[in-house]
Amino acid sequence: MQLSVVIVNYNVRYFLEQALLSVERAVRGMEAEVFVVDNNSVDNSVTMVRERFPWVEVIANEHNPGFAVANNQAIVRSSGKYVLILNPDTVVEEDTFRKCFAFMEANPVAGAVGVRMIDGTGQFLPESKRGLPTPWVAFTKAFGLARLFSKSPRFNGYHLGYLDEHETHEVGALAGAYMWMRSSALEKIGLLDEAFFMYGEDIDWSYRMTLGGYKNYYFPETTIIHYKGESTKRGSLNYVRVFYQAMIIFARKHFTGRQGNLFVLLMQVAIYVRALMTVVANVWRAFRFPLLDATGIYLGLLVIKLLWAGYHFGDVGYFNETINYVHFPAYTLLWITCVFLGGGYEKPFDLGRLFKSLGIGTLVLFSIYGLLPELYRPSRALLLLGAAWAASWMLIVRGVAHLATFGHLNFATDELPKMLIVGTVDEGNRALSLLQRVGARRNYLGRISVPAAINDSEAVGRAERLADFTEVYRAEELLFCSKDISNHQIQTWMSALGPAISYRILPEDSHTIIGSQGKNRTGTLYTIDVRWRIDEPVNRRGKWLLDRGLALLLLLTWPLHALFTWRGKLSFKNILGVLTGKKSWVGYAPVGQPQLNLPKIKPGVLNPAINQLVTDEETLRHLNVFYARDYSVGRDLAIVFGR
Repeated sequence: MQLSVVIVNYNVRYFLEQALLSVERAVRGMEAEVFVVDNNSVDNSVTMVRERFPWVEVIANEHNPGFAVANNQAIVRSSGKYVLILNPDTVVEEDTFRKCFAFMEANPVAGAVGVRMIDGTGQFLPESKRGLPTPWVAFTKAFGLARLFSKSPRFNGYHLGYLDEHETHEVGALAGAYMWMRSSALEKIGLLDEAFFMYGEDIDWSYRMTLGGYKNYYFPETTIIHYKGESTKRGSLNYVRVFYQAMIIFARKHFTGRQGNLFVLLMQVAIYVRALMTVVANVWRAFRFPLLDATGIYLGLLVIKLLWAGYHFGDVGYFNETINYVHFPAYTLLWITCVFLGGGYEKPFDLGRLFKSLGIGTLVLFSIYGLLPELYRPSRALLLLGAAWAASWMLIVRGVAHLATFGHLNFATDELPKMLIVGTVDEGNRALSLLQRVGARRNYLGRISVPAAINDSEAVGRAERLADFTEVYRAEELLFCSKDISNHQIQTWMSALGPAISYRILPEDSHTIIGSQGKNRTGTLYTIDVRWRIDEPVNRRGKWLLDRGLALLLLLTWPLHALFTWRGKLSFKNILGVLTGKKSWVGYAPVGQPQLNLPKIKPGVLNPAINQLVTDEETLRHLNVFYARDYSVGRDLAIVFGR
């Protein structure tokens, strides 16, 4: 047996399907075995693998023992000359395995090899090659020096940014997403250390490989896609804690005395520093627009007061100072609140939402102003001028932010992404059908014919000139039909065109379309981007208010309907459950396995199928998708009142 491939899976069924399809191509012509170790997934991964890939040996755990334990379960049962541990969110090229096999055969001193990895936008992943985390290397990474001086041998010893990504190098550590190991070396150095639950075990393994007299190599003559970040939020506090705790385990294991104590101290400090930086960054991302808006509006009101008092009354001190501490803060707060409730901060560049919310806030202010006694009404002119300034200032803030983020001032948000499909007629039509089924609207520019197709008159161009057609048609998304194109060619195009384009892949004989927006963002899990209206903050707030408001109304009027509803859906128990946040009036229809693609909501007293008399699971799943995709508060009311 030449190769044993081990894939550990946890709730990424659709990525796993694509990975196995690529592995199936890559093992052709080789003596190979493939293991999938499932860590108690609830997304039907095990059934999918057994039905679609019967040649794969499945190990189904009844709990999640962690990455290291799961890999070891398969490694001890493997019989290959080489063992490859591979992430489920990867796509390998057709010749990746053969090239790695040839490299290892030609370099007997090599104990392990890793390959060049790109993310879902075609960008090179620097963790493809890494150095060992000595105290100095760990310090430069933890405190940002490695990122600041990414090309420096002195400061970036972690990701080795000074080494050419297109040249083969001996490196200190490889990434666990793709580690090709010599089995005879594993007999000497041992299996993965099960003290590591997640992170660090690949670094520990790489280090033990060098201690055993072998070398680790970065081998860029083949490339794989690693979507990365699909199961971990890298900007979360949990990631910081788990990652640096793994580094502490590594330090205590391999460094002793003063060096080991220094390493542990650095990592402990790093946990708090990085946690603080993460909190500050998350707070800034969440509140930067409200803070900038509020500051600018309030200061602008102060200036407007002085200018108006001097111009209209001839006295800059005309207005009472209380206006600065009572009226202006109230104006500012109400405008900010209306923009927040209107969804203007979730979609800061949606100018329609912004001005609509500001308009409503201004009307509310004028209404309140008119009801106040004369003593508390300083000036309608100030209020009107303040509203104009608030709109102008918010537009300036968003203009600067949009220019800094996107490099232009085109705020158009209603334009559909321009998409080209690369594939044959049959696969192209299948892709369009899937897009239609999930309600993913796109500005379909046309289909690019693949090299194997002849006399394809319906195509708008041929793949040999894909870069040119992408530029000519100003395409923003490319959807590749992998049945018609090699993974090697897809990855070559992704690397060449870069992150300015969004990439999607339709795997062979699959009902899924997979993509990603980058290594630090959760990507498209198993369908093209769907606009889940239920996941929009405005609608989540509306659902929350409807649940509590209706529950409170029913509670207050309980004596009027208790005789009729005490045992039904509007029972006292359900009312309290909704009021306390344990339930929602409307949730998803119950199905056998949870639909992990759908946004999470509370269990429902009612569901979209309650008035439809539907029982088959496939229809229930579709109803849940339609409910999440097309959600509105009115839809909830219709379900509650049986319409």
